[in-house]
Amino acid sequence: MGREVSESCIDSLLTEMVTTYCNRFYANKPELAARRIEAIGFQVGHQLSERYTMERPRFSDHLEAIKFICKDFWSELFKKQIDNLKTNHRGTFVLQDNRFRWLTHLSLDPTTENTEDPNGRSENKGAQVASMHLYFPCGIIRGALSNLGIPCAVSADISNLPQCSFVIRIKA
Repeated sequence: MGREVSESCIDSLLTEMVTTYCNRFYANKPELAARRIEAIGFQVGHQLSERYTMERPRFSDHLEAIKFICKDFWSELFKKQIDNLKTNHRGTFVLQDNRFRWLTHLSLDPTTENTEDPNGRSENKGAQVASMHLYFPCGIIRGALSNLGIPCAVSADISNLPQCSFVIRIKA
C-alpha cells in the first residue's frame, strides 16, 4: 500500500511541475520551461544512477550501460523493463516503452485547436502538453548516463499514447 501512495505522489508531482513551469513560470517561453524541466530530470537521474550503481563495477562499454538503463534502472523507476531496445551500432539507441506510466493519464484530443510554434510549424496543443511531460524522463536518462561517463543527447517521440520511444545519441 505504501508503494502505491508514493507512486501516485510522483505522478502528481510530475504533472504539477510541468503545469507550473509551462503555465506560471515560463508561460510565454515553452523552450525555457522544457530546459528547466529537463535539468531537474538530469539531477534526479544523476543521483539515482549513483545510488543504483554503488555496488557495481564500472561498465566496460556503452552497450552495457544502456542495457543497465533498460533493465535494472528502468525496473527501479517503473517496476518493468524497457519493452524494446534498438541500436544502429554507431552510437544511437532507441528505447521503447509500450506503456510509459507517466503518459497513461494523458489523452490527446484530435479536435483540440492547433497552434503555431515560433518556427511556423503547426502542432496540436495536446501533443505539446504530452511532449512537455517527456522532458523530465529524458533528463533522467541523460543524467544517469552522464554519471556513468557517457555524454549523450536524449529525445523522446510519442507515436501512440501511452507508447513512447527515447532516442539516445552518444556524443563522441
